[in-house]
Amino acid sequence: MRSCVLAYSGGLDTSVILGWLLDQGYQVHCLYVDLGQPCEDREAILAKARRTGAESARIVDVRDELCRDFAFPVLAWRAKYESVYLLGTSIARPLIAKQCLQLAREVGARAFAHGATGKGNDQCRFQLAADALAPDVAVIAPWRLDAFRQQFPGRAEMIAYCESKQIPVKASVRKPYSSDENCLHISYEAGKLEDLTVNGVETVEFGMTVSPQQAPDQPESVSVGFESGVPVRVNGQALSPAAIVRELNAIGGRHGIGRIDMVENRFVGMKSRGVYEAPGMTILYEALLYIEQLTMDRDLLHLRDRLAPEVAEMVYYGYWYTAKMDALQAFIRTAQRHTTGEVQLQLYKGNILVDSRCSPVSLYDEGIATMEGGGSYNQTDAEGFLRIQGLPSRVQGRVTPRPY
Repeated sequence: MRSCVLAYSGGLDTSVILGWLLDQGYQVHCLYVDLGQPCEDREAILAKARRTGAESARIVDVRDELCRDFAFPVLAWRAKYESVYLLGTSIARPLIAKQCLQLAREVGARAFAHGATGKGNDQCRFQLAADALAPDVAVIAPWRLDAFRQQFPGRAEMIAYCESKQIPVKASVRKPYSSDENCLHISYEAGKLEDLTVNGVETVEFGMTVSPQQAPDQPESVSVGFESGVPVRVNGQALSPAAIVRELNAIGGRHGIGRIDMVENRFVGMKSRGVYEAPGMTILYEALLYIEQLTMDRDLLHLRDRLAPEVAEMVYYGYWYTAKMDALQAFIRTAQRHTTGEVQLQLYKGNILVDSRCSPVSLYDEGIATMEGGGSYNQTDAEGFLRIQGLPSRVQGRVTPRPY
């Protein structure tokens, strides 16, 4: 019998896909990858998979791995897709694929199945990860198959199929939008959000953050400590990667930090509208910025900033397991090796303000930077510096005078 591993959540889509794979004659191993989704009865989800007919069903907890090995390296780049999106869903997909492919190797499965649609970005991330990690394993994407879409043209048919198979699902025919959550963020899209005249922030029932208008009237201070560009402490307490994000989600969430509403360019070519909330990661991006300002050389910082949009595109498109990304990650580890220090922030009604920052390897020298008299900077040195810098302009100005 053909066997495959299914990235399984227990929701409507993967419940239907599990039944459909069984109908096609597959032996299915279900894997629930715990990324910090909302509290669910994990054992009940696995039991449902087994009752449906799965050969095996298991859970793997990768919350720390997601933060440490995927989100924090992206944080080190301060990479944002199209200057806004913090890539919370994008960076989780290569990890899901990795875990499913590891299970496929363990159980001898020759296929990896997922529930991503043929219109979205996730299919690209799963496919490209599988191509890089296990090119001999086939990828089954039912939503890209005409036969599957003909059998399930809408949610009503999917719900009816589950009823006929006695597969319990919590789903309704009508839903105002879809959401995807992990410990890094929650994304909201589709449904009513496809209408750009609809106010996304008012439509979505946010799960991590309060409205800035409803946030406390007094600011709250929070400190974040970094070592070599990696967050290691919150309010002076050393925490695991997932615990850092979880703590900052709670702190930032109660102050309305990290909400965005954007129209983005999907890898497949279309524009789509997404609403996101990522309180903890938003705080970390801001905190890292203030430490980098102290510790990172100017030209190195500017080079990193020029490369960061390209890194964001690679993550968004799904090129995580590539030689280019390996080289870029080696670069950022070197670039961040002195980014160590502590920053104190104030959170207030959706805003993040800096109180103080310090570093044992700070490049900021008050004696050089001071605008007061004295100090260790010799202003006379600027005369020769500017004569050299201005030489090309003076030569060109004599040859081709500009009107003014």
